Amino acid sequence: MKKETWLPGELYRNRRLVLSLAKNDFKTKYAGSYFGTVWAFIQPVVTICVYWFVFGLALRGGADRGVPFVLWLVAGLVPWFFFQDGLIGGTNSLLEYNYLVKKVVFNIRILPVVKVISAGFVHCFFVLIVLVIYTCMGYPPTWYALQLIYYSFCIFMLILAVTYFSSAVVVFFRDLSQIINIGLQVGVWVTPIMWSFSDLGLTGILTKILKLNPVFYVVQGYRDSLIDHVGFWQHPALTLYFWAFTLVLFFLGTRLFKKLQVHFADVL
Repeated sequence: MKKETWLPGELYRNRRLVLSLAKNDFKTKYAGSYFGTVWAFIQPVVTICVYWFVFGLALRGGADRGVPFVLWLVAGLVPWFFFQDGLIGGTNSLLEYNYLVKKVVFNIRILPVVKVISAGFVHCFFVLIVLVIYTCMGYPPTWYALQLIYYSFCIFMLILAVTYFSSAVVVFFRDLSQIINIGLQVGVWVTPIMWSFSDLGLTGILTKILKLNPVFYVVQGYRDSLIDHVGFWQHPALTLYFWAFTLVLFFLGTRLFKKLQVHFADVL
């Protein structure tokens, strides 16, 4: 493969530009508001508190999971927030930065990465907050928590793989943004984030089908790292499936993006 067409090589050579654009994107997203970037953290915190109240207190959904329900909940919600924000931002990256797309000399293939990294800033903050919360509640992280670096990279690559598909298609089919929003609303309930398989008594083929959701691998990985103290190498089949799915999707997504990018400026 030619070096100039190899996406990881392009990203590495433009790493300073990517990071600069990601930082600027994060700052300008809330420009003009009184509290600025603080809003990026307030909404997820409020969401966690609402879910904790509804499922952990009001509905008594906090069955014995080895840790308080709120700790089990946040371990699943934090990677989902990253997936949600990164997917929405990455999908709309070309629409938002259409003025850069129209510049002949600008490498537009870095734009989805910029939006995912921007969402990653908030994710890193919440991972640190989660570690502090676990420690304050008497469940200090063990060395298994180092796996959070690995699982964060997993969800980053998954988001990137999906957004190269979606960002290219949404230029020609704007309704895709609404479809993705609806899909995310369904996905947060289909993925075992606020419930577990044992809660619903699910077994057999249905359980296997739900585990095909690649986000499940990451959500379970966060809980394995913080609660169950299980290494990712102890799930060889799921690990192999996740990376096979993600890398194939990444390859196909980047190929589609490259094929369609010559038409982006005309449509936008």
